[in-house]
Amino acid sequence: MNYLQLEKLGEGTYATVYKGRSRATGEIVALKEIHLDAEEGTPSTAIREISLLKELKHTNVMRLYDVIHTETKLVLVFEYCEQDLKKYMDTHGERGALAPEVVRSFMYQLLRGTAFCHANRVLHRDLKPQNLLINRKGELKIGDFGLARAFGVPVNTFSNEVVTLWYRAPDVLLGSRTYNTSIDVWSCGCIFAEMITGVPLFRGRDNQDQLTNIMRIVGTPDDRTLRNIAIQSPEIQYTKPFPRYPKVPFQNIVKNANPAAIDLLDRLLQFDPSKRLTAADALRHPYFPAVTPALGYTLPPPGPAPFIFPHQQQLAQQQQQQQQQEAAAAAAHAQAQAQAQAMNNMMHHQASGHGVQQQVPMHHQLAAAQLSRHNMQGYPPEYPHGPR
Repeated sequence: MNYLQLEKLGEGTYATVYKGRSRATGEIVALKEIHLDAEEGTPSTAIREISLLKELKHTNVMRLYDVIHTETKLVLVFEYCEQDLKKYMDTHGERGALAPEVVRSFMYQLLRGTAFCHANRVLHRDLKPQNLLINRKGELKIGDFGLARAFGVPVNTFSNEVVTLWYRAPDVLLGSRTYNTSIDVWSCGCIFAEMITGVPLFRGRDNQDQLTNIMRIVGTPDDRTLRNIAIQSPEIQYTKPFPRYPKVPFQNIVKNANPAAIDLLDRLLQFDPSKRLTAADALRHPYFPAVTPALGYTLPPPGPAPFIFPHQQQLAQQQQQQQQQEAAAAAAHAQAQAQAQAMNNMMHHQASGHGVQQQVPMHHQLAAAQLSRHNMQGYPPEYPHGPR
């Protein structure tokens, strides 16, 4: 194999992930190793992930570099990220809650990656902090496309056993199998609230308990809303009425959020899927004041700069100062050399005029060398011996 396997990063039901290094380039990568069963063959989740990620190339989507297939295992080679969003929140957050500027940056990147997937007719169907990877540059990458599906027209019928329970949309909890991109938007809203508060917003034990937890915050939908959802998803069957809960203002739940964040959260977490913002529309929300309204997917649209870790910021400042000092010294040295050359040319010209080839006197050369040394220290030519 062209990759050297290093330490284990994690293990799941079907795969084990290792840190690796390319033997050819030395680049650090992530190796997702899937053991193949002789009878069952390649898992469908791996086939989906490979087929979709081959087509999805975006700054905020985990990049698949290579696929290595042997008789006993399948190895997917991904770009390497240091940690997932959940671990980042546990490590860098205040009891899990992230700083407002970090929340804004990560939320923008999450929506941008999600909008790109949707524009390319892909539902992720399992957005959660553990599936969002963060690299050293502060870039967020959407990963684990094992449950993702391509969608088209007419609307396909999907499974309702998708999305980790706490991030599952209410229409999916009700049994919808004809959902659309709005289920990913709901998950984005749940992640948004969790980054602000440090804890998951809805923490149910099962489908019914999860649905109850959602209604206790967003309110029990009225009969008209339920009829609209039933029209969109005729397969939904519910017989008994739901408990009546009033809507709780989100400012009472995410108390540290500003009004723009509250408004965006409210528009993402609409019980009725037809009323949720699309990911593309969410990117144009006033919560992201520096974002250009026009969206393009060939090149990532401009937005808030990725969060820079403190140690990286200090290192960048030191490197910038060093580069400026080196540039100033090089310019001063070049200027001193030019002045010395001009003096040499002048003396040579005067000697040639008398028919005698003559070298520049030693004291002139020493003066030029002294001027060069002082200029290397940053003194201007008019003060060759430094500030007076």
